[in-house]
This record gives sequence, structure tokens and C-alpha cells, in this order.
Amino acid sequence: MSGPQIVLLGAVAGLTVFLGLPVGRLQSPAPRLRTALNAVAIGILLFLLWDVLTAAWEPTDAALGDHHWAGAATGGLVLASGLAVGLMGLVHYDRWIARRQASRVSLSQGPGASAVTERLAPRARSRAAGLALMIAIGIGLHNLAEGLAIGNSAANGELSLAILLIIGFGLHNASEGFGIVAPLAAAGERPSWGSLALLGLIGGGPTFVGTLIGRQVVNDTVSIAFLGLAAGSILYVIIELLAVARRGGMKVLTTWMILLGLLLGFATDAVVTAAGV
Repeated sequence: MSGPQIVLLGAVAGLTVFLGLPVGRLQSPAPRLRTALNAVAIGILLFLLWDVLTAAWEPTDAALGDHHWAGAATGGLVLASGLAVGLMGLVHYDRWIARRQASRVSLSQGPGASAVTERLAPRARSRAAGLALMIAIGIGLHNLAEGLAIGNSAANGELSLAILLIIGFGLHNASEGFGIVAPLAAAGERPSWGSLALLGLIGGGPTFVGTLIGRQVVNDTVSIAFLGLAAGSILYVIIELLAVARRGGMKVLTTWMILLGLLLGFATDAVVTAAGV
């Protein structure tokens, strides 16, 4: 199989994320459905967090087992740095956005308040839209690392493994698309088709980019860095979605749906596991 064909299939694997995005167009879902959607997203993201951290820690764990202390220290430091940047970077970004919105509100309380508010309203991003964007970014970083794995397999001549990875990641990304838009559906917000397309490109496009890079560069440290960033951002979003779930109540429904999301994550990862990754 030629290089362009591998890259094209890598793009297809990433763009399957679009299959789950139309859920975000649900109109005014009932409270129980909102709670269920939010909880399933938590379950999917919990699985992704485990999956990402497992892959990120594996090179360091192997280095420790082989008593390669320098490699283990480098891998551990890169992972810790990626986690810190991914998690705390979003915390500080969220606080910065909150301060900007507060200053805009204070401006809108002066003379001509209605006119100012009308101008600012199109720019204001709702909490749900912000969460959806953060989920897309976290999944995009994760998918970049997946693309690296596809490209590395092709570069090493392991075409059968590359094809299995493409199929498995494609199935996996279909469920991730649902996770991206779940906060929007849970909040009863209907994003435009253009917004959904942008979220899909942010979440799924990096698989294509990673495949391109992976065919040229085989480097564990780069992969660990991206996986660490992905894990940190996904952890932040999980914390936010758990806060939403607590405010919504419905503990029994929430717990069942989190379990469903976890199982869905494992189910869509089955092909990748069968490939021995």
C-alpha cells in the first residue's frame, strides 16, 4: 500500500468522529436525557483517560523494567509536564475567559446597556460550548498520538497492523464524536452545522496530521508529550462534567450512564486490542 493511501485511510479514521456529532442538534432534550448524555460523555472520557495514560506510561515502564534510568526519567518528566500543561493550562484559560466575561458584563451595565449587550452576545461562548471545545481539543491531542501510531506502523512496514489500527481508531472516534457534543445536547443548545464541522475537524483532523508525521518521525518522547497533554485536558473536562452531573441530581441514572459510557469505550477499542496494541 502506497504512502498516500495510508495517509488517506488515516484521515478516514479521524473523520469518523463526525458520525456522533449530529447528536448535538437535538432540540430541547428532556432533563433525564440531558443527564444521561452528560453521564455517558463522562464514561467515554474516563475510558479515554485510562487509555491515554496507559499508552503514555508504557515506554517509561519498559525503561524502568530494563533499568534504563535516563530513559525512564525523561519519559516520566515529559509525561508529568504534559499532564501539568494540559490540566492547569485549561484551568488558567477558563479563569481568563471568566474574567473577560465579567468585565463585559460590567460594561453592559452602563449607558446604552442594551446596545452593548446585543453586540457582545454573539461573541459570548456558553459554558456548554466551552466544554465541547475543550473535549474536542483533548480528543484531538489523543488522536494525534493515534495518528503517530498509524504512521509509525506503516513506516516500519507493518501494513496489516496499520490497517487494523485504522479500523479500530475509526470505530473509536465515532463514539468520541458523541462525547464532544454531549455537553451541548445536555444543555439544550443547538450548535450550527458549521460549529459541528469545526469541532469535528479539531477532534478528528489530528489523526490525519499524526499519520503524516508518524511516517517520517518515530519518537517515543514526542508521542508521550502529546498523550500527556491529552490526558491533562481530558481530566479537566471530566472534573467539569462531574460538577454538571452533581448539580443535575439523578444519581442512579448518572451512575448507570457513566457505566454505559465506560463499556462503550471498551467495546469500540476491541479491534485495537485485538491488533495487539
